[in-house]
Amino acid sequence: MHATTILMVRKGGRVVIGGDGQVSLGQTIVKGNARKVRRLSKGGVIGGFAGSTADAFTLFERLEAKLEQYPGQLTRACVELTKDWRTDRYLRRLEAMMLVADKEVGLLLSGAGDVLEPENGIMAIGSGGNYALAAARALADSDMDAEAIVRRSLAIAAEICVYTNGNIVIETLDVA
Repeated sequence: MHATTILMVRKGGRVVIGGDGQVSLGQTIVKGNARKVRRLSKGGVIGGFAGSTADAFTLFERLEAKLEQYPGQLTRACVELTKDWRTDRYLRRLEAMMLVADKEVGLLLSGAGDVLEPENGIMAIGSGGNYALAAARALADSDMDAEAIVRRSLAIAAEICVYTNGNIVIETLDVA
């Protein structure tokens, strides 16, 4: 997925998801302050997306419905959403990826049927995702807290990836 960077870090009793604000159309930047990270499920879940904005909003709405159906069960809601995403004729054409987290778990969701939990509490998606992921892994053992790691890692990704900018939006949940 081009045109964004989304990073999740779980450390020190907090989970943080951050993302940049750049929206690109081909080789043109059409918006620099998009909000690709948001709260879901009355604030108990945070999520970020990479890919088509309309597709991501559709998926966020569907995830909200699954969270209402399975309250307090993020993993179950994500598995059910991903099943629909793979089998529903309309949904399977959606081009987006999502990172979502609650107090207990963080997950990557894709239209390929993936519901993945990171081994080390760090995961990233989007065109600058690998840059942010590498930076976050390098900073994970430092004295920096989760939010500081996300901010610094996204700044590093913005310096490298032309589809990522420095307008960062952060959402945090205390897990302890």
